[in-house]
Amino acid sequence: MSYKIVVDSCCELPQELLQTGLFERIPLGLEVGEYQILDDESFDQAQFLEKVAASPLCPKSSCPSPERFMEAYDVPVDHVYCVTLSSHLSGSYNSAILGKNLLLEKCADKKIHVVDSESASCGEAQIAMKIMEMEEEGLLFENIVEKIEAFRSEMNTYFILDNLETLRKNGRLTRVKALMASTLSIKPVMGADKGTIIQRGQAIGMKKALSKMADLVVTEVKDSAKKRLMITHCNAPKRAEAVKELILSKMDFKETIILDTAGISSMYANDGGVIVAV
Repeated sequence: MSYKIVVDSCCELPQELLQTGLFERIPLGLEVGEYQILDDESFDQAQFLEKVAASPLCPKSSCPSPERFMEAYDVPVDHVYCVTLSSHLSGSYNSAILGKNLLLEKCADKKIHVVDSESASCGEAQIAMKIMEMEEEGLLFENIVEKIEAFRSEMNTYFILDNLETLRKNGRLTRVKALMASTLSIKPVMGADKGTIIQRGQAIGMKKALSKMADLVVTEVKDSAKKRLMITHCNAPKRAEAVKELILSKMDFKETIILDTAGISSMYANDGGVIVAV
């Protein structure tokens, strides 16, 4: 069976997968004051972070239109899947669902499944790559739909940011009751609960916070040898490598992938952020 996997641009994927033609990334828009760009292949992380640092305004994003998703779905393949960032963070999921409904109005028998990742960044990538694996194994569409929803619900996402202001100002920390000031060097270790952001712990200083996050992974992830460890970072390769080494010193994975963040993930993670999804 032929298939296509559509993702929004908050999903970072290895370049070799993007070159297979099986995936399509739909760009969201980015805005910092009057500076507006699309989160596509032209995204310049260094320039974007510079604009964010220089602007008194909080960066914002805009989701793709339903028509843009419909266009991505409307291809001559048997199965179409779409993975979006958490519906609690963006309207991308709702737009993707509307795009599906628009296409089904004229192609009622088209098999399309949209997944709310309840995560972002490497969390989306985990789901997209799992769909690819199951398609390559020859599973039926209905079985993949059932299994990928279960996979999503069992997946763990963790992250540590140097700066939580973008999330706070955009109203994405509603379930985080109290955060210590970053000026006190208190670094909260964050996670996701059904797509909403929660605080999992905290530590004094980034080094201890990264260690605490690694400990959470080691404690909570089961059957790691059958799973893929994915780490994304925003201009922080040394931190990503440090987390990788801390985790791999205590458990094994079938594969480990480290990627730099694209535009939307960079906006939320800010300079220095590290995200882990298993």
